[in-house]
Amino acid sequence: MKIGYSFWGFLGNGVTDTPDGGRSHRRPFIDALLARGHDIVFLQADRDRLEAGEDLGGAYAFDDGFPDMDVLFLEWRWAITGRNTTVCGSEGHTCDLHRQAQLINHYTVRHRMPTVIWDKDRTLRAESVWRRTAHTRVCEAALAPTHGAHSLLFPVAEDLLAQADPLALAARPRDLALGYVGNQYDRDESFDRFFAPATARVEHLVAGKWTKTDRWPDVRFVGRIPFEAAAGVYGRSLATVLMLPERYAAVGQMTQRIFEAVLAGCLPLAPADIRFADRFVPAELVVRSGSDVLEHLSYLREIAGTQQHADLIAACVDRLRLFGLSKQVDTLESVLHRLVQATATERGAA
Repeated sequence: MKIGYSFWGFLGNGVTDTPDGGRSHRRPFIDALLARGHDIVFLQADRDRLEAGEDLGGAYAFDDGFPDMDVLFLEWRWAITGRNTTVCGSEGHTCDLHRQAQLINHYTVRHRMPTVIWDKDRTLRAESVWRRTAHTRVCEAALAPTHGAHSLLFPVAEDLLAQADPLALAARPRDLALGYVGNQYDRDESFDRFFAPATARVEHLVAGKWTKTDRWPDVRFVGRIPFEAAAGVYGRSLATVLMLPERYAAVGQMTQRIFEAVLAGCLPLAPADIRFADRFVPAELVVRSGSDVLEHLSYLREIAGTQQHADLIAACVDRLRLFGLSKQVDTLESVLHRLVQATATERGAA
C-alpha cells in the first residue's frame, strides 16, 4: 500500500528542547513497513532537516501537499493551548494540528479514504466521530484499549532484544540507585508515592522537563538532556520507576521508557496500580509504596553484579517481547488490510 504518514516529531535524535517519545520507536517501525513493501510518504514537516539540521540521506519522502495514496495514517495530534492553537506564523506556533485538520478534511472527509488514527497519547475523545466512522479505525498503545479500538503497542526491534547480554549488563558499574528520564506531564502523584520517598536515601537523578518541583527540594533534577543521552542515564542506574499518567495506568499503556531502561540493564519497578503490571515486569519488580521501592533497591544492591541480577535483567528482556516490532507491524497490516477491504465493499455497495 501507499501510506500517507502524519507525525509531528523526529526520525533521528532531533533537538533536546522538545518532547517526542516517538523517537525511540518511530524509525524502526517505519523501516519495517518499508521492508515489507509498503510505500510511505510523510505529510508533516521534515523536522529532522528543518530543526535538527540532520540529513537523513533522501531515504524518506516528504510532501506538504495532497499526494495520491491508499490510506492515511495519523499519529494523533491534539490542541495544545498557546502552541498549535495560535495563528500560523506567530511566535511559538507549531502547525501540526492545522496540517492534521487539512489532511482529515481532504482525505478522510472529502475522499472517504481509509484512515487509521494511532492515539498514542490517549487524547482522542471517547465520543469522537472517528471512532464510529465506517472508513476509519483507531489504534491505542494499550493492552486494554477503548472499546472498538485496536491494540498497537510502541514497538521494540527484536534484534535489540537478541543483542541484550544480561550478564554484561549486570556487571556494569552503576553509581545511581535510581534514575528516571522523562517529563513531568501528569506524573506528580506517581512521583510522590513511589519515587520521591527514596531520593533522600539513595543516589538518584531525574532528567526531563519538570517545571514545578518546589515540593521536592531534595530531588536532583537536571533538566532536559539530548535524546541519545537517555541510555547513558539508564546505564548508570540500578533501577527506575515506571511512572505513568493515570489514563495510561488504567488501561495498561506502557511507554517506551521500559525498553529504554531494560536494554541499558536498568531494572524497571512497576507500581502495582498499573493494569497488567506483571505482564510488563517480573512479579519481583512490582511495588506498592515508596517504602517498597526502598526495600527493592536494598535487595537489588545486595545482588548487583551476581547471577541473580543477570537473571532479573533477562526476565525483563523477555517481557519486552510483548512489544516486538514484527508483532506490531503484523497488527497494523491486519488493521489496514481489513479496513481497505471494508471500505472497498462499502463503496461498491454505494
